[in-house]
Amino acid sequence: MVSIDKIKELREETCVSVSECKKALEEAEGDFVKAKEILREWGKELAGKKANREAGSGIIDTYLHSNKKVGAMIELRCETDFVAKSDDFKALAHEICLQIAAIESEEVDLMSQPWIKDETKTIKELIEEYISKLGENIEIKRFIRYDI
Repeated sequence: MVSIDKIKELREETCVSVSECKKALEEAEGDFVKAKEILREWGKELAGKKANREAGSGIIDTYLHSNKKVGAMIELRCETDFVAKSDDFKALAHEICLQIAAIESEEVDLMSQPWIKDETKTIKELIEEYISKLGENIEIKRFIRYDI
């Protein structure tokens, strides 16, 4: 049996539901690192299943660096207005804006870029985590980076 404390810790670290955290820990026989990897794999599978669903809602978010010389804008799409209005979705959009502002050129494949806040995961993996968390297809429709 897996302890409540381990489930709670995994939930806090991954933002995945309590029941999924419990299943992952049970499958990993209590190994925390292995359970995180299991959740990551489950998230990829879920993202693959949701990829064909239409992302007809979403938001536009912006970021302007404090020096006023670098800015970014993104159109991030999801399936419903409910998710588009959620704090989690807005946070994801902002994180991706920060990423866009940090890259040197728009010519790079954004999805394969290491996330600036955790280089062990790519932007694609970050989005897959949010797809798993929010239960909807999420896609970057378009983005632009401005710099002087």
